[in-house]
Amino acid sequence: MDMNEMMKKAQELSETMKQQQEELAKQTFSVSVGGEMVKMTFNGKQEALSIEIDSEVVDVKDIETLQDLILSAVNEGLRQSQANMQNSLGKQIGNMTGGLDISSLLNPKS
Repeated sequence: MDMNEMMKKAQELSETMKQQQEELAKQTFSVSVGGEMVKMTFNGKQEALSIEIDSEVVDVKDIETLQDLILSAVNEGLRQSQANMQNSLGKQIGNMTGGLDISSLLNPKS
């Protein structure tokens, strides 16, 4: 493969990834924790869009439980959003690279 062809492929990959990220940003992910006591919705940009808290979990004498449930919902929503992004982009890159596994570039281990 000559240099011009490699540059063209790199540009195609860049455009494809940009389009894929735009599509992913439109997706939403709903999570619930504590037996659906706390529900949250996130978008593909890993932003929280909404939160619903069941009144039964609101107890001024036990704020820690509510805080834990909210943290759990946030973390689960972010995990789902990240996993979906990595999965979608990984498939797209795999298609563009002819199946070459470059997943370590998408999710480098520290």
